[in-house]
Amino acid sequence: MPLAALAALLLSLPLALAGGSLADSARDEGTGSWFPLAEAEVTLWYFWREGCPFCDQAEPWVEALDRRFEGLTVEKVGVTRDPMAQAVFVRMMEERGQRASAVPTFILEEEVWVGFSAPLAADIENAVAARLGVEDRRDDAGASVLDLGPLGQINVAQQPMVAATALIAFVDGFNPCSLWVLGVLLAMIMGTGSRRRIAAVGLTFLLVTASIYGAFIAGVFAAMAVLERIAWIQVAVAILALGFGLVNVKDFLAWKRGPSLTIPDRFKPRIYRGGRRIREERSLPATLAITVALAAGVAMVELPCTAGFPVIWTSLVTEAGIHGTGFLSLLLLYVGIYLSVEIAILIGAVVTLKATRLQERQGRVLKLFGGMLMIALAGVLLVDPSLMESLTGSLAVVAGATVLSLLALLLDRRRGQAA
Repeated sequence: MPLAALAALLLSLPLALAGGSLADSARDEGTGSWFPLAEAEVTLWYFWREGCPFCDQAEPWVEALDRRFEGLTVEKVGVTRDPMAQAVFVRMMEERGQRASAVPTFILEEEVWVGFSAPLAADIENAVAARLGVEDRRDDAGASVLDLGPLGQINVAQQPMVAATALIAFVDGFNPCSLWVLGVLLAMIMGTGSRRRIAAVGLTFLLVTASIYGAFIAGVFAAMAVLERIAWIQVAVAILALGFGLVNVKDFLAWKRGPSLTIPDRFKPRIYRGGRRIREERSLPATLAITVALAAGVAMVELPCTAGFPVIWTSLVTEAGIHGTGFLSLLLLYVGIYLSVEIAILIGAVVTLKATRLQERQGRVLKLFGGMLMIALAGVLLVDPSLMESLTGSLAVVAGATVLSLLALLLDRRRGQAA
């Protein structure tokens, strides 16, 4: 039996003997004791913890909600240092087939909401109003829908991380490692002169690498979901993001001197050999099979070079309390936007029958911008992760990183002219 379930069972015994249960009790803030709830038309359970920024945001709204709806009782349960409160949380979530993994969490009968945002608050208000039979419905939260074609649709109003996801994925799509490998591959197969073959090989390569990248991001998210209960995990991720950012900025200032987040030189001959094998005359299915093998190998080799943004992004999503289908839709959006940059390059190569190789100066500039954005996001993780939940906040972070990058480019140019 899991320890949490055992604790819940043991803690429920006194209440069971008294004719109650954990789910039918509340904590007296004055005495610290637990007592059965008085009858209420509708009861909303609100689980929170100290130091949770989203709980701080939710608190004024919870107070206002309690005052606005007559017949509503809000039971606020702090789970920071109270074992019985934690047991209540675990048991109520288990009864609804879910895991007690994050706060703030709201429970209304059989419905559960995790996290806090304006659309989530409106959804809870609608549910409360429906159960009380009053006209206080707020249906405008679902008015904005982003159509991703074959990837499905995302309700922008109900996904506060959409803007941040789109911006981070777009910047991530210009990763120098991925662009260099794609340029090498296209240059290798351009001699065939067949647009059909170039498109088939290029698209296969991109779909395989993107699938592995998406699986990697999902794995990072799963790890974050397990580790999010650890108080210092957000600080650890911020420090890791800061390290990634500083190394990328260093690569701009001192290319490949010292620590570097690039594809190691020892792997490059293998990539060239794989490209030459793809160029050889053979049937298209055989060529695509070789392409799949090369793409899988390249995806694994370049992960250290591309891992920075996924780690930061999954931390922001976890902190926002987004799970399940919400995370899946954002992941599809991330991979789709990330892939769109390279697909645009592939289309250009197919149309013009010319492949453009990423030059060192271009790679350094991309490293600089990506590094500056990672440093900015590390600061956001430490100060206020909710800043990335709005379009304004996300654009402000990206704009700040852009300005710093431009200043660094200007100083580097002046330094070069002076030398």
